[in-house]
Amino acid sequence: MSISERYRELVAEVQSLIKALRSDEQSDATERVFRVIDQAVAILAEQDEVVGEIPRMKIESVLSPVLLDAHNLFDRARLLLEDDECDSEAVKVWAVQKKLYRLLNDL
Repeated sequence: MSISERYRELVAEVQSLIKALRSDEQSDATERVFRVIDQAVAILAEQDEVVGEIPRMKIESVLSPVLLDAHNLFDRARLLLEDDECDSEAVKVWAVQKKLYRLLNDL
């Protein structure tokens, strides 16, 4: 699977995660957490449509800052979730962080 395909798959997964977290009535996640996650989703979504058009030689320099910013925001959201004792949600965010990091390492 190409970097572009993996990136698009990751963006789709992140978007479905935020929808699932927002619709989970059992969740104690605060609006502050959702704002941080929304920022990360927005950062990732900016490159979603053009990622396939980025030349292979430039893909690392274009996507690395995006992935790092998103990873940092997800890390902040995960820590906020852990502080709020929303452990199951924190685990889901941690899984996304790992995928972001793996994609970053493969650039």
